[in-house]
Amino acid sequence: MKKIILSIFLLFTIAISYADNYPRNYGIDILHYSFDLTFSDKTDELKGIASISFQCKINDVSKIRLDLVNQAEKWKGKGMTVQSVTLNHQPLSFTHKNDELLIQFGTVPAINQLLTIVITYSGIPAGGMKIQPTKFGDRSFMCENWPNNARHWLPTVDHPYDKATSEFIVTAPAHYKVISNGLLLEESLIDKETKRTHWKQSVPVSCWLFVLGVADFAVQYADEFQGKSIQTWVYPKDRDAGFLDFASPTKQVLQFYSDYIGPYAYEKLANIETQSVGGGMETSSAIFYDEKLVNGQQSVRLRNVVIHEIAHQWFGNAVTETTWDDAWLSEGFATFFTLLFIENAYGHEEFVSGIKAARKTVYDLSKKDSTFAIVANRSAEAGPVTSGITYQKGAWVLHMLRERMGNDAFRKGIQAYYKKYFNANTSTSQFITEMEKASGQDLKAFFAQYLYRTDNLQLKGNWNYDSQSKQITVQLQQTQSSGKAFDFPIEIAVYKNGASSPEIVKLTMNTLNAEFKLPSVVKPDLLVLDPRVVLLGEMEWR
Repeated sequence: MKKIILSIFLLFTIAISYADNYPRNYGIDILHYSFDLTFSDKTDELKGIASISFQCKINDVSKIRLDLVNQAEKWKGKGMTVQSVTLNHQPLSFTHKNDELLIQFGTVPAINQLLTIVITYSGIPAGGMKIQPTKFGDRSFMCENWPNNARHWLPTVDHPYDKATSEFIVTAPAHYKVISNGLLLEESLIDKETKRTHWKQSVPVSCWLFVLGVADFAVQYADEFQGKSIQTWVYPKDRDAGFLDFASPTKQVLQFYSDYIGPYAYEKLANIETQSVGGGMETSSAIFYDEKLVNGQQSVRLRNVVIHEIAHQWFGNAVTETTWDDAWLSEGFATFFTLLFIENAYGHEEFVSGIKAARKTVYDLSKKDSTFAIVANRSAEAGPVTSGITYQKGAWVLHMLRERMGNDAFRKGIQAYYKKYFNANTSTSQFITEMEKASGQDLKAFFAQYLYRTDNLQLKGNWNYDSQSKQITVQLQQTQSSGKAFDFPIEIAVYKNGASSPEIVKLTMNTLNAEFKLPSVVKPDLLVLDPRVVLLGEMEWR
């Protein structure tokens, strides 16, 4: 037993040291991005002026590094070209290669001095901004920045660790409407053919959450929540279908999460039809949904995507993982809180159905990739930062945590975690600390075996009844291929004399093989493992 605990603790200690190798600007804090962009129907070339405000947090900062894809053969001639970089109207030296923009300061900035560099650039995006027809064949410009595609069309720190406020000032053909993060400050005709639109978000987010859609839209100001506008943006040919599809449950979801977790962070909530994403994309205050989901049928699939993407406004958006290692703090949380809303709105059976489906997905995907751990050393530059396991097993970790802590302590911990890291960055270890405070329990071993291990519990059992000793003997065996034991509580439902309501027995197993004796005056009709569906495991009686 001590060896098992020690192994788990060492695994946990090693795991929390993981960090992706993104080249951070440790001495620089970007505070605000302003993007002045021009789009045209005559060409796919984007023209941009980016004004980036920042402060230096340490002495001797001589340069700033930004992500910006440069025109190159690997991008088939697409990419951005920088014409100039200035500070206080004075040109700065820069190099732009290997998709990095390195800008040299002429004079070392003072600590905490507010500076703004202005970058003038242009090019045809190789990704990130999708200039392509909608399902109806109409030209449109829609972004998809996840996880590190903002660099294809915007000079940014394209990583979740540095959050900033933002604004988009867009000049485009007058027949288009423009949607982006935050509040609409201006919509003006420059001439008969050209319109200027200005959106500004005053809440800091990571740049994968920046959003821009330029298309022909039908717009409905559907409702409001706590004085904040709830909007629907769909293609004009989908007006009736889209307005119906997004009529609910947005407001109900906003209310539930605000009550359960904490305040909604952003200035509005817009649901937007797009050609640029599959499923949904949780861009802050303005959520993108796959155009294929908009059909006027108010499908359960779309309903659940809406719930999931709104959950992200709390987890992933307002509270953001510092590195991609901890992407489950976004995706696992949004998946679990989707189920939590479903439980609240549509009943516990719907929740159980969803959590069972999540468990099946975990085991199906683990058979295809047995090496995937929820928390591991990942970088968006090196490969995928999530898999379906991140979503579904992440949700299961929270489901089991709620069961372990109890509803009240779990909710208290979630609220404390959200409040502490509101509009900031966080890590798995910081989340664990808040939940330990709320529960009064040491949870490190629990998280270590579910977040950092790649295998999953497989449990086989048998039972028999001895009429002389009046005992049920239950034998359980952990059969996961790693040969390493999990430490977990397990419930067994004991059905007797045809009773519809069983006796629930709770046991703890922390070895590969265990035997339990349960007193019983009569032979039971049936024993069921994990009757309430609160343990992540494949379980069967032999």
